[in-house]
Amino acid sequence: MRTVPVYMLQNHCSGPLKYYSRIDALKGAVIKLFAGGILPATLFYKELQQPSLKATSTDEPLSIEIVSHCWQYAHLLRYQLSSLVLYAPKDVKVTMTVYYCQSDLKTQQTLDYFAQIKKTNIRWNWQSFPKEFLFRRSIGRNHAALNTKADWIWFSDCDSIFHQGCFNSLAKQLPKARSPLVFPLIEKRSKPLSLQHEQLNLNPSKSTLVDIDPEDFTATTITRATGPLQIVNGDVARALGYCKQSKIYQKPARHWCKALEDRVYRWFLGTQGQGLPIEGVYRIQHQEKGRYTKGSVWSWLRIRGQNLKTANLVFRR
Repeated sequence: MRTVPVYMLQNHCSGPLKYYSRIDALKGAVIKLFAGGILPATLFYKELQQPSLKATSTDEPLSIEIVSHCWQYAHLLRYQLSSLVLYAPKDVKVTMTVYYCQSDLKTQQTLDYFAQIKKTNIRWNWQSFPKEFLFRRSIGRNHAALNTKADWIWFSDCDSIFHQGCFNSLAKQLPKARSPLVFPLIEKRSKPLSLQHEQLNLNPSKSTLVDIDPEDFTATTITRATGPLQIVNGDVARALGYCKQSKIYQKPARHWCKALEDRVYRWFLGTQGQGLPIEGVYRIQHQEKGRYTKGSVWSWLRIRGQNLKTANLVFRR
């Protein structure tokens, strides 16, 4: 575990920290609007020059860093980290990076358990943030992008699972990539689960490996590199970071910010991403958000929205 000093997290920090504000939210809405338009980001941001994509070296195994954030989602994180242990990579070297806050005791306990598990080709990398920096996901992603040593970096979420065949297909497909940003063409999703569901109602005091039943998941076609499915060339990540060009996405927040910057990041990279046939990508959909207060209006709206989405979406197996 490593605690990242606050002064390293906010550039040009002098005096009190500058928190994400309502004015920043308005600026973000404008940026998001432009990100969905036809004008390229290079018209507004001059520091988006990308390095040329180089062929992956065959002298050493492919290296991948997976980046996840966890705030009050220890039950989901346990599935994610278990999938690395149960379906450990053979042909690639994986660094599993988790950004979290030490005050989230269930997550700390989960990370402590997995830190004791040693597997060939897996390196655990726990990064402790003050919660205000954790609440803006792009801060941790930017920190990981600028510091990664990997050939490719996968910006994920802690509800994603890397199941049977995932790392083997990554080893085969990533060297073929012709884009700085790629994504799996298929993601298999569960129905939205409540915290009372047996799959999520785990004993927090008893850390064990857990696994999913693939039959409980339905395949969904992916058309662009969305938030948990952004796999970025390592050289490009080191050069551009993750939305570091916009200061509002690098400001700490007093509450969890809805992660909308993945669209902006695609805009900065100038691509929606290249789809690749990467196997074994699963996601546990969940009704309750860790960032919402249980029983609140926002929590109720999210649950209703998830139920409507499930009723209306048509999935392809």
